[in-house]
Amino acid sequence: MGSPPEDAEEFRRAVADAEPLNHRKKVVHRRPTPPVPRQRLRDEQAALAESLGPLSLDDALEAGNELVYLREGYPRDVLRKLRRGHWVVEDELDLHGMNRQVAAVSVAEFMRHCRKRGRRCVRIIHGKGLGSRQREPVLKGLLRKWLLREEVLAFSQAPAAQGGSGAVLVLLKS
Repeated sequence: MGSPPEDAEEFRRAVADAEPLNHRKKVVHRRPTPPVPRQRLRDEQAALAESLGPLSLDDALEAGNELVYLREGYPRDVLRKLRRGHWVVEDELDLHGMNRQVAAVSVAEFMRHCRKRGRRCVRIIHGKGLGSRQREPVLKGLLRKWLLREEVLAFSQAPAAQGGSGAVLVLLKS
């Protein structure tokens, strides 16, 4: 191994015929832009919108995208109290991972079970549809039909702390 001055001389000989690069051919490396967490941004926007809630109960009913029902003859105050979590949730059914057929049977059995046990307020978690093909809540739309039963007085989207747009609170006859 040579001494440092000899190494420097050897290097100069090795690069003696090298020419500087043309600036036009020079590649400028830009720092890569960090990935945008789009799903997290959508989740945060949805959580913010959900936390603010609709301006009023009437606005929510008119929008039509919320699961809301009040049996005829009952005051709107019943629905307002349900939406605000006035009644204690006594039982719950989670439909995550179920297909339409299994979910329909599960809801019917759950409602019979609740009626038999004298439950007054229950929660059904239908999910937000993020696992479905179109990333739309499939079971949410079907649940509206399944809950139009004799024993149901009202149902409404759950408060944010109890599942928000991924769950519904159901008020049953006592």
